[in-house]
Amino acid sequence: MSNTFDRSPVPLYLQVADAIRQRISQGVWRAGEPVPTLEQLAAEFNVARLTARQAVQLLTQQGVLTPLRGKGTFVNPNVLPEKTVNLRTSLSDLAKMYESTKTEILNIEESRRLPPVAAESGILDSAYVYMRRVHFLGDEPYSVISLYLRQSVFELAPVEFRSNAVIPTLLRLPKVDLEDAHQTMTIGTSDAETARLLRVPVGSPIARVTRIFKQSDGMILYFANVAYRGDWVRWEIDLKP
Repeated sequence: MSNTFDRSPVPLYLQVADAIRQRISQGVWRAGEPVPTLEQLAAEFNVARLTARQAVQLLTQQGVLTPLRGKGTFVNPNVLPEKTVNLRTSLSDLAKMYESTKTEILNIEESRRLPPVAAESGILDSAYVYMRRVHFLGDEPYSVISLYLRQSVFELAPVEFRSNAVIPTLLRLPKVDLEDAHQTMTIGTSDAETARLLRVPVGSPIARVTRIFKQSDGMILYFANVAYRGDWVRWEIDLKP
């Protein structure tokens, strides 16, 4: 059966579930209202009825949908508002985002190693502190980050760096020379380890962000790879006339 999802490596039922979730978050199907039948969903998304049923079962397990025997399936009247993390396009706004979301941080690894960057990316110092952590909103994880911070900078405020988001902590340090900051975002799917940490099915959409901060002499100060849950990300850009 041909359908609009065929080219994606993400399993069909996850794609259908994401499409249903998007319609709910956009208010197409409101809290307490019925969603189309499995037959109607299968026809609309041009997938097998079994695929539509798997998508509905997943959303039911996640508390988004509620089946009522003899009546159909409804949007959970207690469904939580859509949770989002706004990806900012300036360093100061990015720091404010981390501070305003009041994230909880789970540090799962700390060691000494060099960032895996290409030679043209900048000059590497001899020592960096590596931290792998999970960021939470409430009790739900929304990002997994692997970051490398120049050891001499880390030693300026080790307790703060271990317990708080690194970027706002970095910007508060008066002795830090930060000249250049750049980030790149790509859309992909979660591997098994990332899916486990983010509590999503393997193959779920994620936004991957690479960040690199450099000092005025070209020395790499900070490097990070971040994986955000795809269903929580909102990227806003002001388009200049």
